[in-house]
Amino acid sequence: MQPYDAEPARDELADMGEAGEETRLALAAQSGDAEAASVLGAMLLRRGDLDGAEPHLRAATAAGDRAAANNLGVLLHQRGYPEEAAGWWRIAAVAGSAAAAHALGRHHRERGDEPAAEYWLRQSAEQGHVLGAYALADLLEHRGDVGAEHWMRAAAERGHREAAYRLARALDRAAGHGEEAGGDSGAAEAEQWYRQAAARGHRRAALQLGAILEKRGELKEAGRWYLTSAKDGEPRAACALGFLLRDAGDSESAAVWWLRAAQDGDGNAANALGALHAERGEPQTAERWYRAALAAGDDNGAYNLGLLCAEQGRTAQAEQWYRRAAYAGHREAANALAILLLQNGDTSGAEPWFSKAAEAGSVDAAFNLGILYAGRGEEEMALRWYERAAAAGHAEAALQVGIARLREGDEQEAERHLRCAAGGGSAEGAYRLAALLDARRPPEPAHELGEIVQEKTECEEWYERAASQGHRRAQVRVGMLAAARGDVVEAARWYRAAAEAGSRNGAFNLGLLLAREGSEPEAAVWWARAADAGHGRAALRLALVYARRGELAEGQRWADRAVALGPAEVSERAGRLRDALREELSA
Repeated sequence: MQPYDAEPARDELADMGEAGEETRLALAAQSGDAEAASVLGAMLLRRGDLDGAEPHLRAATAAGDRAAANNLGVLLHQRGYPEEAAGWWRIAAVAGSAAAAHALGRHHRERGDEPAAEYWLRQSAEQGHVLGAYALADLLEHRGDVGAEHWMRAAAERGHREAAYRLARALDRAAGHGEEAGGDSGAAEAEQWYRQAAARGHRRAALQLGAILEKRGELKEAGRWYLTSAKDGEPRAACALGFLLRDAGDSESAAVWWLRAAQDGDGNAANALGALHAERGEPQTAERWYRAALAAGDDNGAYNLGLLCAEQGRTAQAEQWYRRAAYAGHREAANALAILLLQNGDTSGAEPWFSKAAEAGSVDAAFNLGILYAGRGEEEMALRWYERAAAAGHAEAALQVGIARLREGDEQEAERHLRCAAGGGSAEGAYRLAALLDARRPPEPAHELGEIVQEKTECEEWYERAASQGHRRAQVRVGMLAAARGDVVEAARWYRAAAEAGSRNGAFNLGLLLAREGSEPEAAVWWARAADAGHGRAALRLALVYARRGELAEGQRWADRAVALGPAEVSERAGRLRDALREELSA
């Protein structure tokens, strides 16, 4: 509520010297000048000299001065005589004082007489009194009256900063709920009012304005408003400024503002400080700030304490903190608790926490539920949760849905989900999407090795994305496509990457490429690696290499290995070679 306002009698006297003016007014008041007594009483009242002001105001009031009657009411209210004050306000309000009508309206509202309060506040507001307009808007808004916005806007337009802030908040809410007054225009108008209130020193308006600008990507101006609000004592602005500075790479300055906000009770800032110290390898300090966040009522503190304990191998304590946060409704804590229980073999205990987290909107929990049901062989339930997670953008869940749709023969739906998975960063999703597209395309004419063809199909682009993420089968496939285009260097690069990552097909193909280029000794090294990993064709190639070299016993050994590894056609050829080598050795 706004303070009761003393009403000045003459604005034209403001520029005169105060001391000389007071002397002149005192002399005029002693001569019976009621207007001078009213002005002198108002001057003393504003100074806080109640004893000096009261006789002058009473004298002017007795002479019928309405400004003096209002100011006498203010003085008596300050002395603790509200009923007597209300009597004088009524006299002044009836005489047309907007300030007195405002004060009288507030007096009635404080006593619960809303009809009388509305009557007098409306009288004040309709005379253009800014405090009256705001107080009337506040009363009407409390009652849910649609007329509140009109008077809130009137007060805001006359410079009332709290009215401007509250009008902006109302427009924001309307825009957020898609109401008729909302939408883009409502949000734009809300921003204008936030800006007006912030410019007049309203710290919460400055905070809201900073948030709007940050969301829009105007970080420099957002930072200025956060700074303004933070300096005025708004801890949430100090916290937000800290995050801006951290994202800009200035963690030291961020810590300064987080510390200031945390000391003022901001749990989010305390969590941020905890995370900063955890990153620096200072777990004890991190734990202290996480506890401070929890003490401030931020359940993220308990969740972060759980994460910290889990990282340190303190599983029992981690479970306790996760439970505390989960019981408070923290969905990611519920998911983390379920994972911990699952790791400890408590499947029945994990499932309800996964369900609770998923129902609360945790995408990871929905995916984990899918894994849980799939592990039990409950494919239908698993798919239901995978679909839910995929709909929220979970790449690995989209991959699982895509695979399921492929099994069902629904290529169109499979492609849609695989594109989501691949676009979300899933290497396996990119590979499977590429394979699906690859199977559809017509065969291309063969190219001589060394004859480079630049055009790449979409499927090759997806293979390359998967390959660049370390997907070994994709790397082999990219190498094969490069070889088919005649790009030997590119093919060798991808085969080598796959082979070094443990791909037996990559090692075998790299060997083929090296052999064609005349590097059979190096090719044999990679074939040996592939054969040791169970690649039958590589073992057969080694048998042939050693047979040509005349190393019959080594050739026979690799032929035996090829027979065992297969497949059937390899086993057959390797068997014939082994028999031939055996005959030569026994001759």
